[in-house]
Amino acid sequence: MSLRFLLILAMALLSAPASAGTALPKGLVYLRDIDPSIRQDIRYAGSHNFVGRPIKGYLAAECILSEPAATALKTVQGKLAARELSLIVWDCYRPKRAVEDFLRWSRDPAGTEMKAEFYPHTDKQSLFASGYLAVRSAHSRGSTVDLGVVPSGFSMPPQPRPLPPLKSCTAAERFVDGTIDFGTGYDCLDVLAATSNPRVGAVASANRQMLKSAMRAAGFRSYFREWWHFELANEPFGNGFDFEITAPPSDPKTAR
Repeated sequence: MSLRFLLILAMALLSAPASAGTALPKGLVYLRDIDPSIRQDIRYAGSHNFVGRPIKGYLAAECILSEPAATALKTVQGKLAARELSLIVWDCYRPKRAVEDFLRWSRDPAGTEMKAEFYPHTDKQSLFASGYLAVRSAHSRGSTVDLGVVPSGFSMPPQPRPLPPLKSCTAAERFVDGTIDFGTGYDCLDVLAATSNPRVGAVASANRQMLKSAMRAAGFRSYFREWWHFELANEPFGNGFDFEITAPPSDPKTAR
C-alpha cells in the first residue's frame, strides 16, 4: 500500500461527518448521562417544529450541554421532584448549521405549512428581526436550553404519523405536550410567549414565574420573549460549535 494512498485515506477519514457514537468535545456531555430522569422531546430532530421537518445537524433526538449546564439542570430537577414535577427539554446544544438552516428557511416565501400552529400571527420573514430566531444562537455554545415542566409521572407517547391537524400554539386547546399550563405551546413565535405577558392568565403566569425562579436559582438567566428559553450565566464556552448531534456511544438505538 503506497504512502500516497494512506495519506488520501487519512484525509478522507478526517473530513468524514460525525457518526453515531462519536465522542463529544471536551466539556460537553449528554444530559441523560447526568440525569436520565429529565424528559427529552428534542423537536428539531423530528417534524413537529415550526419548519415542519428535521433540522440540519440533528441526527439524534439527544440533549447535549456543557457539563456545568447539565449539572445545574440536575439541581433544578431535584427540587421539582419534591413537588412531583419534572423538567422536559425541547432543545439544548444547537449546531451552527442548524441556525443557518433556520435562516435559509426564513428567507424562502414557501414552506409555511406549520404557520397555523407555531407562528399564526407572525410574518415568517420577520422571525429573526423580531428576536425569535438569532443569526448567532446562544444554543450553539452548549449552555442554553429550551424547557418546560411536566408531572413526574409523564411519559412521552409515540409521535403519531401523520401528525394530527395543527392547532394554534396560542389557543386554549392546542397540541398536548404534557406540560403544566404555560399559556402557549413550545416555540410559539408570538407575543403571547413573552414571559411576563399578563394575557395568558393567572395559572400560566404563576407557572412561568415558578420555572423562571427555579432556573435563576440554579444559575440561568431567562429570555423575556420566550418563557422556555434559559442561558447559563457563567457559561464555559464563548464560541459556538458545529458538530452534528448523534446518539451516545452506549445507546446507538436513539440515532435517527
